[in-house]
Amino acid sequence: MTAPRQQVPDSAMVERIMAGDEGALAALYDRYAGMLYAMLVRILKDTSAAEEVLQDLFLQLWHGAARFDASRGSLAGWLLVIGRNRALSRLRGKERREFVPDPEEFSIEAVPSSGNLEDEAARAQLMERLRGALAKLPPEQREAVELAYFEGMTQTEIAARTGSPLGTVKSRVRAAMQTLKQLFDDESTRQSGRS
Repeated sequence: MTAPRQQVPDSAMVERIMAGDEGALAALYDRYAGMLYAMLVRILKDTSAAEEVLQDLFLQLWHGAARFDASRGSLAGWLLVIGRNRALSRLRGKERREFVPDPEEFSIEAVPSSGNLEDEAARAQLMERLRGALAKLPPEQREAVELAYFEGMTQTEIAARTGSPLGTVKSRVRAAMQTLKQLFDDESTRQSGRS
């Protein structure tokens, strides 16, 4: 029986990308493309547009890996924020269509995958960690994060939908992101202590 393969930390992969290692970029693509693609399709409602934004996102990582700062958050979070912002910019660049997102339409389990079983297991583990971390947030913070990152709403749109002041929405998202970062950092510290 073979020992489970240790996943190379994102920060090491980013360093390899900065050194010109295309294999590191491919590995991060395999690690995060499914999650990012699902979010982009959810926001853009267009698979070809989502594919274009995903390609641009990894091209940006290739050319701008040095801009990633692990002390400010995870690579997955960084990519999600950049991808979300690109998707929203793309929507605003077009004549904006009116649509009412269906919260039941997005399923965290519906992340497309083309990887092998190990990649799928790592992706499922990441999604389970995210689901667990979101469950620890106060309901108002969790709702704001879900609307922003899973439904692609702006903070102004969230304020209108929830009837909350814009400043309150901004505070909720900021507090939630800080809490999520701390939860993931604490979990990483516990896991590295077991190694």
